[in-house]
Amino acid sequence: MSSRSKSRKRAVDAVFAADLRKISPIKLLDEVAELYADRQNQDEIFGYARRMVLGVVESNQEIDDLLETYSLDWSIDRMPAVDRAILRVAVWEILHNDEVPDAVAINEAVELAKEISTDDSPAFINGLLSKISATRSAK
Repeated sequence: MSSRSKSRKRAVDAVFAADLRKISPIKLLDEVAELYADRQNQDEIFGYARRMVLGVVESNQEIDDLLETYSLDWSIDRMPAVDRAILRVAVWEILHNDEVPDAVAINEAVELAKEISTDDSPAFINGLLSKISATRSAK
């Protein structure tokens, strides 16, 4: 697994856990980073994860508005919490990180969903992110 993939997983974990516990995802991520500080390559992994989590926090309303708009008949509250976290991180990458092609952000989100969510989640996430990406590309 690449360090960027590990970063995405860390970011999703922080956004997910913070959403459930109603605490700051930045604080949670920083606490986890401290636990892994003695391991190799953690600065790179947690550095990008922190950038993503900060971006999700700063752009939360924009991200959630897009998710609500394009999720057709699915409110954010109805989505599984893990899917919300995966989607929020991926939408931030699509909207705010030009270093990552949209297709890569979408694929990484789908792969995470296959690993940590329901059987229906990968298709749902792929479809929703593809709509958001297509809309962004049309502008």
